[in-house]
Formats: sequence, C-alpha cells, structure tokens
Amino acid sequence: MASDNSVASAVSRVTPDILQVKVPLPFPLRWVNSYLVRGSGGYTLIDPGLHTEEAVRVWELALAHANIAYAEIAQIVLTHHHPDHYGLTGLFQQRTGAPVRLSRVGLEQAQRLWGPGQPLTDAIVRLFIRHGIADEPLRQLKPHLDSFVPLVSPQPEIQPIEAGETLRIGDRSCVAIETAGHAAGHMCLYDEAAQLMFCGDHVLPQISPNVSYIPGVDDNPLASFLSSLADIAAYPVQLALPGHREPFRAFAERARELIRHHDERLERMRVALLTPMTCYELCIAIFSAKLPIHQLRFALSETIAHVFYLLQSGQVTEEEGDGKLIYRSSVMSGF
Repeated sequence: MASDNSVASAVSRVTPDILQVKVPLPFPLRWVNSYLVRGSGGYTLIDPGLHTEEAVRVWELALAHANIAYAEIAQIVLTHHHPDHYGLTGLFQQRTGAPVRLSRVGLEQAQRLWGPGQPLTDAIVRLFIRHGIADEPLRQLKPHLDSFVPLVSPQPEIQPIEAGETLRIGDRSCVAIETAGHAAGHMCLYDEAAQLMFCGDHVLPQISPNVSYIPGVDDNPLASFLSSLADIAAYPVQLALPGHREPFRAFAERARELIRHHDERLERMRVALLTPMTCYELCIAIFSAKLPIHQLRFALSETIAHVFYLLQSGQVTEEEGDGKLIYRSSVMSGF
C-alpha cells in the first residue's frame, strides 16, 4: 500500500506547469510516467496508467499532495493505447467528466483488444501457434491476455486525434506526430515553442521500446519504427518527457542509438537463422527459455517483428513444416 511519503517521492515538478507522477505497475517496468500539465482552463492529464488498486491509491494521494481536484482535470490525452498508459482512463473520465483524446488507430486497437468478443486475443493465439510456441506457454497465453480486461475497465469514450492536429496541452500548443512501431497509432506531442516532446514510449532512455508484430495492424512494424525514429530525430528537442524512466535531453542521440540497437539485433537474428528454426525457437535463443508469460509475449512478438523485417528485405526465407513456419537466413554476410 502506498504511503504519503512514497507518493511525495513519486510526484515531481518537471517545469513550472508540468507535474510528473510515477504510477506503479505490477510489471518489471515498475512505473509509468503520467503528466499533469496546468493551463488557464484546467489540467491536461497525459497517460494516467494501469487500473490497479495501488495505482488508484497513488493517484488519490498524488492529487491531494499537489492540491488538485478531479474537477480541475479538463482533458485526458493518451500517447497510445497500451494498457499501462490507457487503463485508468475510463475511471478518470468518470471522476472528471473530461474528454479523452487518442489516435483513431489506437481507438480501433483498444476495441479489438478489450471490446466485444476481444477478437485480437484469438488472433494473437493463432499467430503464436503458427510460429511454434510451446504447449505450456500456449496454455497460459489466453488467460494472460484476458487478465488485462479489468485493468483497462471501465472503457472511456474517446474523441480521436488526427496526425498533424494541434492540441492545447495546458496552455501549450502541441502538434500530434504519428510515430508508428511501438504501438499502432502512437502519437508524440511536440511543443515547438519550448522544444519539448511528450514522447510516450516511442523514444525511451536506458531501455528499448518493445516493437511487436500484431495481426492485422502493420505488416512490418520494425520498418515503421525505424523510419519514424529517423523522422522524429530531426525535431529540435531541449527536453523529452517519456512514458518510462526519467525526463532526458539527448533526444536525437537516443533515437539514433535505438536505430543502431535494432540493426545489431537484426544481424544477431540473421546469423542465428543460419540454422533454420521457428520464431519461438529464435526467441528462446535470443532472449531466454525462462521468461514468464508476460515477458515471453513481448519477446516473441518482437522476434516475429524482426523476422518479418528480415523476410521482407530478402535476408531470410520462410517455409512451412508440421504446420509451423520455419525461417532460415538466405544471405551469408551482414547487411
């Protein structure tokens, strides 16, 4: 249970008008960054976090600590639809009456994941079977995916954000920049006047954002991610406010580091695929055979994304064996 002292340490002032709130997560990431941006018409809340009892308690103490009433929150903006950012949105909308903004693609994905019938759940299960997942993690997969439904409920009503739209964030004027790869419809919010970027999970310090293949969304999410990293690195940024870890300044340098990281991982996977194997076998070889289902889901989805990049660039080939897809490197030298 959160204490007043621990909450005080989780709330920090980034700029005179921006508060950072570290909302706890029951995952290795430990917390997600939410931001409260003060404006003359009230506060804009960016990415409120996952719906857990501890997170609700932290928010109640954080708002009291900052002397902010729910009624003062005038708008909720989501950089993307992933549950650790989206989950508390419906509860905050109930308590504040505030409109919620999320990209149109992000809204569609939230509906596929947690709306009627949860069609994306079965599609992910079928995808992982096709790529060779072992029986025991397969048994755990659907219950794991279903477990997120209460963590994102109640569902909010959403007004879509369009790429290139200018949003009023507090008293700041921010342009919504579509930054594909980590999440379909991910948006960074750029204040050009202050050279400040709310970057969500697109560019993170110290850790690499997960890039997953999700059925029916993007045939080559890693290519999209690398392209959008190159594009976003061109923006002048004095301060970046990420979804995880701490605000940082070397934004363009970090974006380029992430590109190099994925180039290195692609080469490592290409070399590993000189021995033909499924994506699940490659995932175990690159990451670990001992990952819990939460981390394995990310690792396997990211492995598939990298293999599809290699496949579409002609560096690996695909064949079917025993109902599973097998990949092998088709080139001997690096790229």
